[in-house]
Amino acid sequence: MAGFLTTHVLDTARGLPAKGLQITLNRLEGGVREELAQMVTNEDGRTDSPILPQAEFATGQYELVFAAGDYLRATGQAGGEPLFLDEVPIRFGINDAESHYHVPLLLSPFGFSTYRGS
Repeated sequence: MAGFLTTHVLDTARGLPAKGLQITLNRLEGGVREELAQMVTNEDGRTDSPILPQAEFATGQYELVFAAGDYLRATGQAGGEPLFLDEVPIRFGINDAESHYHVPLLLSPFGFSTYRGS
């Protein structure tokens, strides 16, 4: 069994899944950032498929960049410019090529939280 990477974004200020939020996945290696995927969250705040599917899954350093500012503007939560949160990068390592890595984001206009989910 090969591993894969998923995410889930919840808008904690509204108590709803964050629909329509763009996510970019980068691989970080030797100071170089390589974009691997771009996806948008669905009605459940998830992507329709794994961000990093089994066929492309490998150990290493990665970064998910959540376009929080665009989402907050679109949902009327942005407030004044510049926003407190615009792009939210989460850097993490994958050291087990056989595991499911789930990196959720809990988002509000003035804070965020993440953890390794299941």
